[in-house]
Amino acid sequence: MKAFDRLHPALQHHIVNSLGWRDLREVQSLSIDACLDGNNMVVLAPTAGGKTESAFFPVISQMLAESWEGLSIVYVSPIKALLNNQEQRLHKYMQLVGRRAALWHGDTPQGERKRILAEPPDLLLTTPESLEVMLVSSKIDHHRFFANIKVVVIDELHAFAGDDRGWHLLSVFARIGKLAGHDIQRIGLSATVGNPDEMLLWLSSGSQRPQKVVWPKEKSDVEPDVQLDYVGSLANAAKVISLLHQGEKRLVFCDSRSRVEQLAVSLRGYGVDTFVSHSSVGLDERRQAEEAFAQRQNCVIVATSSLELGLDVGDLDRVIQIDAPGSVSSFLQRMGRSGRREHSTHNCLFLATKDEGLLRAAALIELWRRDYVEPVKAPPCPYHILAQQLMALILQERGVGRSQWFSWVDAVPAFNEMPEEKIAALLDYMIAKDILWSDDGIVSFAPEGESIFGRQNFMDILSVFTSPPLFRVMSRPQ
Repeated sequence: MKAFDRLHPALQHHIVNSLGWRDLREVQSLSIDACLDGNNMVVLAPTAGGKTESAFFPVISQMLAESWEGLSIVYVSPIKALLNNQEQRLHKYMQLVGRRAALWHGDTPQGERKRILAEPPDLLLTTPESLEVMLVSSKIDHHRFFANIKVVVIDELHAFAGDDRGWHLLSVFARIGKLAGHDIQRIGLSATVGNPDEMLLWLSSGSQRPQKVVWPKEKSDVEPDVQLDYVGSLANAAKVISLLHQGEKRLVFCDSRSRVEQLAVSLRGYGVDTFVSHSSVGLDERRQAEEAFAQRQNCVIVATSSLELGLDVGDLDRVIQIDAPGSVSSFLQRMGRSGRREHSTHNCLFLATKDEGLLRAAALIELWRRDYVEPVKAPPCPYHILAQQLMALILQERGVGRSQWFSWVDAVPAFNEMPEEKIAALLDYMIAKDILWSDDGIVSFAPEGESIFGRQNFMDILSVFTSPPLFRVMSRPQ
């Protein structure tokens, strides 16, 4: 049986007639079979390779076939911009089959949050931090709200797995799974990584489901167009960019916000229609820049790694890299933004502004030609995340049993590998410092802990990861 034939008839109808698709990509066919067979999955494909549909076509099919009700699918992304970008597409897919999607992150208005809680959607697009907020909120019936979750889809999985946010993500999933009372299916979407089997094992921690890596190797007779040039300075790079590929849409990556702004000023000095995107640009300004860039042709957008993830800024003609990114994986992710149109090829022009940048770019290109991609490794010994999870559990359960609290997160590999005496010492230390206290075996916040962490509804606990400060500089004539 073809993979397409396994989909629910209503979804088949809309794929063909509403979306106008004639066939599925290989990654989508393989994912349909793996997902409908009940596997936890890691789906690997380049940017714009069809990963979103690879996850959601079979999941929507299951939802229809099994008549799932209430909040049953959670889509998690590492950044709000990607959630905003995916909302329209996923809303459309759900609406085609008579279901609803909703978005919840830090910028979601309170009125919309209340509507989501009053009438939960079938699909919720969110971040792990927003899930944490829901778990600890006294205004949410956690057991009711999370009871029907069947599947979680994690986009840009590699961005989580390589740092502490990954341990936090797995902790939140473990707690939601305990509230739901069943083995939630996990689907991770990622660009190429060097150790997909290990990443799948990491993602599946605590789950008894079978596991499958879906990774169709690209079959292309066209070699990507990768070039390296030494320009000696950022000013020279601006001059080269202004002269090369005029009339085309170009995406330029820099390694810092300051260099993004500096290059943008230089390009505008040459009369180039230039936009910028980085984490310190205000949300509205960044969104307007990305939308304007997506609708134009002869222009440049200069960005940090914020545009490395799967944000859609339209069809690009060229990708240009100032010096070199930190990994082959990042290079592949960035180059994958180009070559989407028919009869076009993936491309990347490296412009080295210094000797070190030239050497790093040359080494990275050589590694790529040898088919090397770095493995993603989770950081060891995240005791600070375990302490944060203990305090979050106290808020979630309004006090938690001293002998039971660890069972909420013991499926997280990093925690499970910690010596029992060190876990006990962590709790004893927090009690000794009057952050927590234990009364009849129930652990709760002590006055000192409430004084330290209790401001703004314990926001310091929920904001366990830091982000760069946002400044707006304004001036006026004297």
